[in-house]
Amino acid sequence: MTFEQIKELIDLVWERGLQGLEIERQGFRIRIDGRVETPERVIVSDPRAAEPRSSTASPGTEAPAAADKPAPAEKKAAPETGVNGHVLKSPIVGTFYRAPNPDADPYVKKGDEVKEGQVLCIVEAMKLMNEIESDQAGVIEEIYPKNAQPVEFGEPLFLIRPA
Repeated sequence: MTFEQIKELIDLVWERGLQGLEIERQGFRIRIDGRVETPERVIVSDPRAAEPRSSTASPGTEAPAAADKPAPAEKKAAPETGVNGHVLKSPIVGTFYRAPNPDADPYVKKGDEVKEGQVLCIVEAMKLMNEIESDQAGVIEEIYPKNAQPVEFGEPLFLIRPA
């Protein structure tokens, strides 16, 4: 797979608001996770990757992830609550929903104990419902956006106090 093909896949994930993409061909495997905020969202597994490369090749491998990541608009700061915890931020731009449908109970409420991997909300982007999962176990201390409110990439969604 060429550098340009990998770059096109990264663009596809960002433009479509996909949660991720994984492709495996002829011993080459690439996984792009669109939910992760850091440049480490591209993971390439290739037997040839263990071979020594020139110093100019290595930085170029990580550049597409950092270069293609859209510069976030001015981020809203998480309000100060006096509670120590982890702020879970929106991995995409979209509309925040607390429940799977308007008649259902919310996934979580303030004070609920959550497990790592538990669905906390949905962010709708381009008619796709993206389930946002907790990245750690703990207790929900704050829910920042209101239901059906637009959210930006990197905007705080939840404050989770470690259990």
